[in-house]
Amino acid sequence: MKNLAIRRVHPEVVTINADKQAWDDDGKEVELNEELILQEIEKIKEEYKAVEYKELRKPEYPSIEECVHALLDDKLEKLQAKRLAVKEKYPKPVVEEPIEEPKEVPSE
Repeated sequence: MKNLAIRRVHPEVVTINADKQAWDDDGKEVELNEELILQEIEKIKEEYKAVEYKELRKPEYPSIEECVHALLDDKLEKLQAKRLAVKEKYPKPVVEEPIEEPKEVPSE
């Protein structure tokens, strides 16, 4: 995770050694801004949390085979109940949208 944060904060970096040193394409050492890197790590964690539910749902969702059988055997309601139970177990996180300040309308 720290490698990703380093590359986001310092896009010029092409080589990283043990999350402590980094160099650019010319072989010059890049001074790492640890404060910005730590902030970026927190952003990455939040990004992961926003999609983690998808990975948790996958193994519990009905398989393709189960879906085909449900279609052929007219058991879609049972299949949908299973899907909804998984969605309830691993709900999407609530993302709060930032509130935009109203723009001033120029007076005439």
